[in-house]
Amino acid sequence: MSETHKAAAGAPTFSRPHKIHFSECDPAGIVFYPQYFVLFNDLIESWIDTLMPEGYHGILGARRVGMPTVHLDVDFKAVSKMGDAVTLALYVQRVGQASLTLAWACTGADGVLRMSATQTIVTTSLDTHKAIAIPEDLREAIVASAARAGA
Repeated sequence: MSETHKAAAGAPTFSRPHKIHFSECDPAGIVFYPQYFVLFNDLIESWIDTLMPEGYHGILGARRVGMPTVHLDVDFKAVSKMGDAVTLALYVQRVGQASLTLAWACTGADGVLRMSATQTIVTTSLDTHKAIAIPEDLREAIVASAARAGA
């Protein structure tokens, strides 16, 4: 079992329900796989919004701290169709000096894992595009969020 699937077995750090929309599907009527990346980017943005007073927008905009993805490892396990109720969940796996690793899981209301991934994000200066340390207040909020979930 991969680390992604191990992480997805415990309590998520952050999750929310989602109904699969027509706009997220391909002509075969299933989620077009790049849409999962949009869904999980939105989930991360919502999570950071709950952690930081200025939210994701303030981190990127006013503070000029980028959070680009530098690595993704993805498994697609089962299809999701328009109208399906799913849960999108993220799990903090590791918080480093300038990067963090998250696990994602999309699980159907039937309990079937639809897709899972691990993602490495690096914090960068949006002025120089060089890696920088995770801002201390953001690091503390991420660690506290993971601790509340039991990670």
